[in-house]
Amino acid sequence: MTVEAALVLPVLALFTVALLWGLAAAAAQIRCVDAARAGARAVARSEPVASAEEAARAAAPGGARVTVTRTGDLWRVSVEAAAPGPSGMGLTLRAGAAALAEDAPYGAPS
Repeated sequence: MTVEAALVLPVLALFTVALLWGLAAAAAQIRCVDAARAGARAVARSEPVASAEEAARAAAPGGARVTVTRTGDLWRVSVEAAAPGPSGMGLTLRAGAAALAEDAPYGAPS
């Protein structure tokens, strides 16, 4: 029984660490989505781009990159952040949101 426990315990520990990392990465992804939506809402309300970027950065994970662009009547906000863990473990989390500008006529083609 001791040999089996010695073999199983490291596997269980590794599984637990992987599970916790996966949960932390999922939580960070949700924060990226929320941040993109917050930025899109802000620019859609005709707030300055700098304010929208700040709103998105406030909701995003630390060190996230926020990009705000406008194409026609549509504002797009992109958020990119490294996944939690050592060097993000090589994984980049991305989220985007779009909103129609308030100064755009309703139903106007873009």
